[in-house]
Amino acid sequence: MKIEDYKMDEIITIENFSKSYGKIQAVDKLSLKIEAGELFGLIGPDGAGKTTTMRTLCTLLPLEEGHMQIAGLDVRREVAPIRNLLGYMPQRFSLYPDLSVAQNLMFFADLFGVPKPEKEKRLKQLYHFSKLEPFKDRLAKQLSGGMKQKLALSCTLIHTPKVLILDEPTTGVDPVSRREFWQILRQLRDEGVTILVSTPYMDEALLCNRVAFMHKGKVLALDDPRLITKHFRHALYEVATPVPQLVAPYLAKEIQCQSAQVFGDRLHVSFAVPLTNEMITRIIKSAPYAIVDMLQIEPGIEDTFMALMKTNNLS
Repeated sequence: MKIEDYKMDEIITIENFSKSYGKIQAVDKLSLKIEAGELFGLIGPDGAGKTTTMRTLCTLLPLEEGHMQIAGLDVRREVAPIRNLLGYMPQRFSLYPDLSVAQNLMFFADLFGVPKPEKEKRLKQLYHFSKLEPFKDRLAKQLSGGMKQKLALSCTLIHTPKVLILDEPTTGVDPVSRREFWQILRQLRDEGVTILVSTPYMDEALLCNRVAFMHKGKVLALDDPRLITKHFRHALYEVATPVPQLVAPYLAKEIQCQSAQVFGDRLHVSFAVPLTNEMITRIIKSAPYAIVDMLQIEPGIEDTFMALMKTNNLS
């Protein structure tokens, strides 16, 4: 079956997937459905289960419990057809450091058996959107971190996969390169490629169509990233203080305080109910250290993720 012939809306289906390594439960009854042409993000810290899920989906780890399909193909039984339609970029993509950009691309084109006429067309396209053509004769080991990631993605795309699975592709990459990399992903999505990408960066969640928050093998929330903050159930306040780490324990002892987290030079403090002006005045005056201001704010994605971890006793 060709992926174009697959009529269902979901290209990737995961049902009750669990995976353990000895006594460590890496993934616990995970269920997801990813639609055709969707840019879907798995968001969470190291150890959340993102890599285990992706490697199993790509047939690199055995599927022992649960069910997975890609374009109607069973991950247990139809390994070769799945690998033909997938592009997978692991956390450490194995570029050949002593080969040039062009040589790396040609190697992967030959590895995937790309016909010569198609190879020349794909190279031209990949050079165009990756902006690597001026550097095609440069050795891979001489590229910056961001350029290496773009080359790795280009090598993954050389056989024109319809489904792209990327495991933390921007980890350790500078902010400008991260932004350029995500522009490429969104362009691919607009061209009809279905993309599953994992990231530990909360700000990258906003660039996806939908996201799943993962922590310790469980999905805490799944939604459109622009709507994910609806899962934050408390009143949130930003506290300006010159010593946030010293003020946090004081605020945490307040009645109905749910959490007190340091965010840069500020504190984000949540309460079960909104505070009255009198309560805010009392908190500021009674503080053992200076509090410059305390204002109610809308929660962000990171606030929501941390609140969900606490609610699910996973922090």
